[in-house]
Amino acid sequence: MSIAKTYNPKEAEDKWYSYWMENGFFRSTPDEREPYTIVMPPPNVTGVLHMGHMLNNTIQDVLIRRARMQGKNACWVPGTDHASIATEAKVVALLKEQGIDKKSLTREDFLTHAWEWKEKYGGIILKQLEKLGASCDWERTKFTMDPDLSEAVIDTFIKFYKDGYIYRGVRMVNWDPTGKTALSDEEVIRKEVNQKLYYIRYKIKESDEHLIIATTRPETIMADSAICVNPNDARYAHLKGKTVLIPLVDREIPIIQDEYVEMEFGTGCLKVTPAHDLNDYELGQKHNLPVIDILNDDGTLNDKAQILIGEDRFIARKKIAKLLEEVGQIEKIEDYKSQVGFSERTDAVIEPKLSMQWFCKMEQLAKPALEYVENGTIKLIPEKFFASYKHWMDNVKDWCISRQLWWGQRIPAWYNENNEWVVAKTEAEAIAELEKTGKSTAGIRQEDDVLDTWFSSGLWPMSVFDGVRNPQNAEFNYYYPTNDLVTAPEILFFWVARMIIMGHDYTQKPPFRNVYLTGIVRDKLGRKMSKSLGNSPDPIELMDQYGTDGVRVGMLLSSPAGNDLMFDVSYCEQGRNFANKIWNAFRLVKGWETVDAPATEAQITAATWFENRFNQAVAEIDEHFANYRLSDALMATYKLIWDDFCAWYLELVKPAYQTPIEKETLERVKALFLKVLTLAHPFMPFLTEELWHDDIFGERDAKDCIIVAQFPEKAPFDEQLIKEFTSVQQIISEVRSVRNNKGISPKVALPLAINVSDIDFTKYQDSIIKLANISELTFVQEKITGALSFLAGKSECYVKLAADNIDVEAERERITNEINYLKGFLVSVDKKLSNERFVQNAKPEIVANEKNKKADAEAKIKILEESLSSL
Repeated sequence: MSIAKTYNPKEAEDKWYSYWMENGFFRSTPDEREPYTIVMPPPNVTGVLHMGHMLNNTIQDVLIRRARMQGKNACWVPGTDHASIATEAKVVALLKEQGIDKKSLTREDFLTHAWEWKEKYGGIILKQLEKLGASCDWERTKFTMDPDLSEAVIDTFIKFYKDGYIYRGVRMVNWDPTGKTALSDEEVIRKEVNQKLYYIRYKIKESDEHLIIATTRPETIMADSAICVNPNDARYAHLKGKTVLIPLVDREIPIIQDEYVEMEFGTGCLKVTPAHDLNDYELGQKHNLPVIDILNDDGTLNDKAQILIGEDRFIARKKIAKLLEEVGQIEKIEDYKSQVGFSERTDAVIEPKLSMQWFCKMEQLAKPALEYVENGTIKLIPEKFFASYKHWMDNVKDWCISRQLWWGQRIPAWYNENNEWVVAKTEAEAIAELEKTGKSTAGIRQEDDVLDTWFSSGLWPMSVFDGVRNPQNAEFNYYYPTNDLVTAPEILFFWVARMIIMGHDYTQKPPFRNVYLTGIVRDKLGRKMSKSLGNSPDPIELMDQYGTDGVRVGMLLSSPAGNDLMFDVSYCEQGRNFANKIWNAFRLVKGWETVDAPATEAQITAATWFENRFNQAVAEIDEHFANYRLSDALMATYKLIWDDFCAWYLELVKPAYQTPIEKETLERVKALFLKVLTLAHPFMPFLTEELWHDDIFGERDAKDCIIVAQFPEKAPFDEQLIKEFTSVQQIISEVRSVRNNKGISPKVALPLAINVSDIDFTKYQDSIIKLANISELTFVQEKITGALSFLAGKSECYVKLAADNIDVEAERERITNEINYLKGFLVSVDKKLSNERFVQNAKPEIVANEKNKKADAEAKIKILEESLSSL
């Protein structure tokens, strides 16, 4: 094919993604190869692609593409999560726009609307991931409410119930008034909030005395059951057995004593509101206090409040504060900062609420999940997250698994007319169970609540392969445990821990071996990207503007595992420039005419150097991948291609203008270009596939694609050769710098002399002459005076300029500055080597490296001082 002057990403992306799909390159079925399996963290079915998804899925695609090229059976399972709270909220809002109230619908009617919504909008994000180049096995796409996955969830609930882990009871839970559902502790986000602290006066009955109580929630005073003081607090000893009157409603409540109250905190008096605070509830249980719940499920005041009935809790707070001021029962109001819980899903302020819910006992289940990480069976990357994981697992609380929603897997519990219940998979099984125990089967009905979404997604690595319902099936035994999980740290407990718990309970195996925790994508001001802040670019627009490969490179250039990515559009521009660099290099090579002749010695030397440099880079890149340093792996690839291949190798072998290149050299260039493309493919799949198929490489059959080409394997390399060539590069760069500093045209050839020390530069002389534009290259044993000098390794080099081109004083200043720098460097090295602790504890190779640095610095200082004396 003919190659265009400029690269057209859109054309290449559409063409090759369709080609990969049509030819089944993403498809995986069990065979004799080593499997490499990733399950996609299923994005919410409500979702559209955002920058976090971009980062997460780019990382997964890089890993899966590399594994595929390494000859492994790469299987990346995609899917979406039904996201009970978020999806139900979306459907309720849509119905409201149509004038339909959820309360007016039956459960079945509402679910019909919900499924219609899911079918219309639920696949958007997966189509967007295709544009990103995600090489998922789309035939395996799963949804957490698919019939088979839902059945696995119900089976797991029943199993856990029979195993004694699931129970039902009234407990204080986190209530989301917007979602109108209970939440688990992990779904509550604590935020520091500026509030008001109200000091309220409670009148002691039959006395002129008052107690001062400080609270941030005056709207709950109508739910007070007692005032509590410390029994050792002398200030209040005389009030034992007394009662107070709640302001505004004049309800009488007792003064109780308990050491729970800290005498030094606030006024030393605590209002006890068992229905609206977890600690107050426990205190109320201890002292047998009544529980008075004054809030409706939506956060408005109910009849038990006696006043402001129907008002929202926050409006009621302001109104009650005003009423208290009007009757003189506010002592003072102060500004106050405190931690407040917010719903992770709706961002509503959480209300502690007593509620009948279903719970899962976690203490025993959590132990193996902690052991897997402690003993290294599962690796958290980076390791810094282990401490928080361990803290959570050591202090795990029972998990509230029921949600007061209709969208989700309905809990398989059944009630009779007497509210007696059994757990069973079907109504028929429930009736049989009730009959077996002699209980009525009249009025039988199923539990209205659904299970927490994380309960179903906790089964994801197993259920996508039908491993819960059919644990002996061939696919499950082949693909499970999976290899790498790529996810966000904020769901380490929501999801990762629960997958480990459920995976172990079913299989006695971990569900994956490595958990790569990505950072948060932030803007350059450090703010988390979000639609509400308006600081998040549209990923689709970015890909349209900079090309998908450019955006993938931009995302990965600065995204070390677990560390936040300070994203700037300039990174995508850098990625696009990199794609253009590769494209232009290819245009250069494709434009060369050939002559049937062998390669020159200089061309052979250049190719030998690059092959060794390539092998060195492959070793570096392999190590980066082994340690999940994908950003470093990309940067090593970037430097190899941009600097070593384009800026050095191609320039070294490039023929003079309008002259042909030796055929042998061109064939070697093409072979090396292909190797470079295979190294870049996981990061830049579209550009590399486009170039792979150019007719310069000859005919290819349908399956001969770079997506399944061999990824470069580690091979030996000559470190001495690479070191020598580094000195050659330094000579060329220094001569170019001399021209630049002196305002001499690059076309003017300059004489160069090298006082050879540790390297035989004769085999590189043609390369030096060509790239540095040298008129005469000589090798000398003595120093040359009256010339500009510089060091290349341990060799001193001299550029002889016309007298009027040399500024002796400027040259003296330059050498003096370099000597001073090296002496300062020498001091720091000496300080390190004189530190006995460092010498004894550091690895021998590190100490040896420091000694080499010292010797090199001393040698350079000596040469520079001699040069200075000759001026």
